[in-house]
Amino acid sequence: MTRPVVLSFDQLSQKSTTDTVVWTVSSIRKRVEERLPYPVVAPNEIPPGTRSLIAIGGGTLLDLAKAWRADNDPELELIAVPSLWGSGAETSPVVVLNVSGEKSIRMNERFLPDKIVFWTELCESIPEATARMACGDCWSHALEGFLSPLADDSLRIEVAGLLGRMLAVPVGNDPRWFALSGEACAAQAQSSVGLVHGIAHTLEWPLRTCQPEAGWGHAKLCSTFLWPVMEYNRQASDKWRLYMQQYDIDEQAVLAVIRHCYDKNAYAAALESLKQNWRAILRDQCTRTNSSLVRSASLEYFETWGFE
Repeated sequence: MTRPVVLSFDQLSQKSTTDTVVWTVSSIRKRVEERLPYPVVAPNEIPPGTRSLIAIGGGTLLDLAKAWRADNDPELELIAVPSLWGSGAETSPVVVLNVSGEKSIRMNERFLPDKIVFWTELCESIPEATARMACGDCWSHALEGFLSPLADDSLRIEVAGLLGRMLAVPVGNDPRWFALSGEACAAQAQSSVGLVHGIAHTLEWPLRTCQPEAGWGHAKLCSTFLWPVMEYNRQASDKWRLYMQQYDIDEQAVLAVIRHCYDKNAYAAALESLKQNWRAILRDQCTRTNSSLVRSASLEYFETWGFE
C-alpha cells in the first residue's frame, strides 16, 4: 500500500495561496487562520480553481475530505493534518462516515491523502483526558490489527515492532503519538479490526443520543472497551498468549497500558446500551473479524465484567 508523503509544517505554509483552501473544525479555526495563509472555507465547499485542499481536524473531518475528493474531484491534491492522534485517518485507505445514525465504511486506496503533516503544536490545546482516550484508540488499532485472523506473519512482525515503540511512549499528551497513530492505522488497514471497533461503531450513535452530555465518540468507546475485549480474547482463545510469545512482545506491559486507558465509570454508563445493541454488534463487519469467536452468549462476559 502506498503511504502519503510526510511534509513539515514549514513546507505546508509555503504552498501557493491562490489555489489552496483549508477545511478545519471550529475548535482550532482561530489558530489555523493565525498560522496559515490560506482561506478557510466550510467543509464540502471548494471554490472554483482550487487545486489543493488542506484538511485539519479529527478523523471525522479527514474522512469527509477523503470521501469528497474521491467522489467529486480525484485530481484535487489532499493534504491531511490530524488535530489529534487516535483515528489515524490521515494514513488510512478507509473512510468511515455517519449516515443516518449508522457507520458507512468504504475502503479503497483512492481515499488515501496525497500528503500528511503532523502539526505537533496542536498538542498544546489537547486536554489530558482526551489525549488518553486517543491513545486508547491508537492501541486498539495496533492490537486488533496484530491479532486479526487476516494478518500475515510479515504484518505481525511489523506491528510487533510498532508495539515496542508504543510501549516506550507514555499514555497521555505527547506529540510522538501523531506518527505512532498513523502507523497503527496504516498497519491495521492491511488486516482488519475486531470487537472493540464493532462495539464502537455500533454504540456511538445510541450513546450520543441518550447521553448527549457524556461526550461519547469513537476514541472514548475504543479506550473504554479495549481492556475488557482484550481480556475476553485472552480467555476465549490461546492466540493472544501465543502471538505475544512468538513475536517477543511484553504481554504484561501491554496489559498495564490498556488498563490505564480504561475508565470504569464510562464502562458502567455504556453497559445498558451494550446489552440493548448486542445483536447489532454481532452483525458488525468488524466483530466478524475479531481474533476470537464472539457469540450471543459472549454478552454475559461483559455483563459480569468486574475489573476496576
